[in-house]
Amino acid sequence: MAKSPKSYSAPPELSVDLDKKYGATLHTSLGDIKVEFLAAEAPLAVNNFLFLAGEGFYDGVVFHRVIAGFMAQGGDGGRKNGTGGSSKPNLKQEFNAEPHARGVCSMARTNDPNSANSQFFICLDDARFLDKQYTVWGVVEPKLDQVLDSR
Repeated sequence: MAKSPKSYSAPPELSVDLDKKYGATLHTSLGDIKVEFLAAEAPLAVNNFLFLAGEGFYDGVVFHRVIAGFMAQGGDGGRKNGTGGSSKPNLKQEFNAEPHARGVCSMARTNDPNSANSQFFICLDDARFLDKQYTVWGVVEPKLDQVLDSR
């Protein structure tokens, strides 16, 4: 039985410093993944991710959707089936110039551009058709190949 994820009445108040570099190691079902956050390019998404991580929202979360050669998606708050989110209202879109290249972290959403919440995906290959349609907020470091090859 999946745990009941925490939920919040609104996204967190913006507290990231846009001039500061942020990074973290995600302990995931795909192994440990080091991420450099792009706070200046996607402050709301980075702020939301850091807040939720600090609250334990992502603890035990798996990548519930993995499509070889495309992406791995997770962040549903422990439901493990892709149906969860963290808050209502959702985050406003922050489309930016960062390309959806291999190793990029981006916010998942529905057909509504302003529906991003807590779910995210990591591009397993270039997916430039997603550019300026999804919010890029991080980059896997040092290289995705090393992460996937070490499993």
